[in-house]
Amino acid sequence: MSKINLGIIGGGQLGSMLSVAAKKLDIKTTVYCDDIDAPAQNFCNEFIFGEYNNRNKISEFVNKVDLITYEFENIPYETLNEMNKIKTVLPKPSVNRLIQHRLAEKDFVNKLNIRTTRYVSIEKKSDVDTLKDFLPGILKTTTMGYDGKGQYPIKKIEDLELINIDFSKGYILEKLVKLKKEISVIITRFSNNKFEIYDPIENIHEDQILKYSKIPADISEKILEQSKSWAMQIAEELKYIGTLCVEFFIDRNENLYVNEIAPRVHNSGHLTINAYNVSQFENHIRAVCSLEQIPLKKISNAKMINLIGSQIKPYRQNYKLNDNEFFFDYLKKEIKEKRKMGHITTLL
Repeated sequence: MSKINLGIIGGGQLGSMLSVAAKKLDIKTTVYCDDIDAPAQNFCNEFIFGEYNNRNKISEFVNKVDLITYEFENIPYETLNEMNKIKTVLPKPSVNRLIQHRLAEKDFVNKLNIRTTRYVSIEKKSDVDTLKDFLPGILKTTTMGYDGKGQYPIKKIEDLELINIDFSKGYILEKLVKLKKEISVIITRFSNNKFEIYDPIENIHEDQILKYSKIPADISEKILEQSKSWAMQIAEELKYIGTLCVEFFIDRNENLYVNEIAPRVHNSGHLTINAYNVSQFENHIRAVCSLEQIPLKKISNAKMINLIGSQIKPYRQNYKLNDNEFFFDYLKKEIKEKRKMGHITTLL
């Protein structure tokens, strides 16, 4: 039987780690990316450079692979949908279309009777004037934006004058919760009611970029069970295939809120590579390629630190690691401020 050739759209660190996990399972990977310096080309079997609307390049990619997955959600729905007519795309494109739109995503979660922060659609500047009870809040573009991009903290109406906002784009205003902590739950759904779910991971952000993750999260049993149950409910309702991350807020009164859904492997789950018998990346490959589902076992508690920008430099210069430390260099050519360059996982 010939090897499966899995197409991966996106060539960042998540595409790289998916390629590494696929290799372990004897699956070929072909990465398609619009960045000619994409680091995943260091890890995949074949790399195709092209824009996400380049029909010829996309056709070349689709014809080479057996099925397709992706490492980030901001791929044009039309592109994924056209690919899906020829080769199976997992998770299915309709999931991506829903989660690309913050308002649609929050409406979807609320319809499942799952709590989110209070939110309202903003279509024009005057909409904000009547929304004092949503302040302090965070104004977000309804589409695009990650690692804090397209997000504006608004404490009072006057703050809007200080930022140049193009209201033609569509925004959502979310009321800030009195935050106690943030957690994420990573789940891989194989088929109807067939899941592997990781224990909740506790996360700390700096400048709206994930900085630290640790497992186990320091949370109550009630929050632990509720967060896992909600993640399963969301994955099941979406009929999701692959690895999914649900990000949660916990407020000072121990209420749980869904913040966002990431329809892909997730930065907070990098520690699963060392802390579990099967990583989030391997589970994603297993699910989309219809391979065996292996029961999850936690090997060790762990913490992960993201190396942002020039923080990677000392680790690239023969930094001495302890036996319980694991350094991952994403091999990104250019060091940029606020760019995730690598991470360190420590088993505890």
